[in-house]
Amino acid sequence: MSVSSLPFVSVVLPVRHAAGTIGRAVASVRAQTLIDWELVVIDDGSNDGTREILRALARDEPRLKLIEQAHAGVAAAANAGAAAARGDFIARMDADDEAHPDRLAAQAAFLAAAENRDIGVVGSLVHFGGDRVASAGYALHVDWANSLVTPEAIALNRFVESPLVNPSVMFRRELVARHGGYRDGDFPEDYELWLRWLDAGVRMAKVPRVLQTWHDAPSRLTRTDARYGPEQFFRLKAAWIARELARVAGARKIFIWGAGRHTRKRAAHLAAHGVAIVGYLDVDAKKTGRGLGGTGVPVIAVEALPAPGGIFVLSYVTTRGARDYNRAQLLARGYVEGWDFLLCA
Repeated sequence: MSVSSLPFVSVVLPVRHAAGTIGRAVASVRAQTLIDWELVVIDDGSNDGTREILRALARDEPRLKLIEQAHAGVAAAANAGAAAARGDFIARMDADDEAHPDRLAAQAAFLAAAENRDIGVVGSLVHFGGDRVASAGYALHVDWANSLVTPEAIALNRFVESPLVNPSVMFRRELVARHGGYRDGDFPEDYELWLRWLDAGVRMAKVPRVLQTWHDAPSRLTRTDARYGPEQFFRLKAAWIARELARVAGARKIFIWGAGRHTRKRAAHLAAHGVAIVGYLDVDAKKTGRGLGGTGVPVIAVEALPAPGGIFVLSYVTTRGARDYNRAQLLARGYVEGWDFLLCA
């Protein structure tokens, strides 16, 4: 499929106080090999000169549609952009990131391909535009997210962390009308959207190429806004894990892999959604063979794990390499990922 024959794409870019980076982001869209696009920029109450920069850019670029609004938050801004978008496909961008020249063409071609009609959202691999030493955690997250490309890998790992980098995605416009757009609340709005859409059966994949640079600016919302704190992620995931358990676990007993304090604290969010934890698994012999903290809840060794069928395992261990070890151990015992166990964090 040629670039000229691809569907019309709307790029939705919410922005607030980004005078130092918005020009670079807009320039990366203007440099796309795909020509048939519009850029819908929603200025969310900036007062640092961003709005004036955007007005000047809009005068020079007729495909840039500027929406100016009082500050309402990133979810409201993104939804306003999606409502104004005219494209068959909607691509997301952030004000501090850069799209590589063939990003829109590659993702639009992916969604337009006959064999991908069942895919609703397509992301890409991203380049981490930060200091991999000073921001090692974010860099490792990018590496992990880049390892998830297929719909199956994305769906199975969705309870670990967000499997998609939000400003790297493109999705079919009708999904917003069918399943709702971004929601505002005490949670990361992008991750909530992916969990909700995945729960509704939306299939997601990635073009297995680096098509976006994700800059790690100190002012990024994920660093400055309490909605992106660890507890918000744990609490949000628990609600959707509980829904998935209701769908696949049935009456099976729920075991948590990991009996450490931090693991138990994360898993405790499940109780608010009616999930009863009846036991724990652990590789530490000091923790196994007794009740947990005097509660009577058993902690069993991995070697004592029963054959699949009677229990469902949620692996909450986050030590580097532990998830791969846990998965391998469960698969070796005949457990089926997604049906008998899920990896969480």
